[in-house]
Amino acid sequence: MTKKTMEIKNQRDVIAARQAIREMANNLGLGLADQTRLATAISELTRNVIQYAGEGTCIISDESDQTTLRIRAVIEDHGPGIPDVDQALADGFSTGNGLGAGLPGARRLVQDFNLESKPGHTKVTIEMIRRKW
Repeated sequence: MTKKTMEIKNQRDVIAARQAIREMANNLGLGLADQTRLATAISELTRNVIQYAGEGTCIISDESDQTTLRIRAVIEDHGPGIPDVDQALADGFSTGNGLGAGLPGARRLVQDFNLESKPGHTKVTIEMIRRKW
C-alpha cells in the first residue's frame, strides 16, 4: 500500500496534493478523466481547509486489492467545523463568496464521499473506485 501525507497550509500545498493524487492515479492505470476528477476534488477540499481552517492535512493512499483499483484521500482540519453538513452539501450553498459548488461538486466527482464535522474537527474522505480488468 502506497501512502502520502501532506500538510495543507497554502496554495503550494493545494497544488502538491493535486499533483500527488494525479500521479498515484496515473501509476495505478486510471485514465485521464479519472485523474482529472480526483485532482479537481482534492483541489476543492484542500482549498476549503485553507479558507475555513487555515491549515490541515491530506493523506492519499492506494487501497487497491486483487479486483479493485481504489484511491482514498482523507482531508482533515481542526477549524470551526461545518454547522450544517446537509446544507453545506446542497448545490448553491456557500458561506464564502463562491458559487457553492465545492463540496457538492467534489462529492459528484468520486464514487465514495464521507463528511464528518463538529467544532474543532472536519474530516472528508473520498474514494475513486474502479474494477480491475
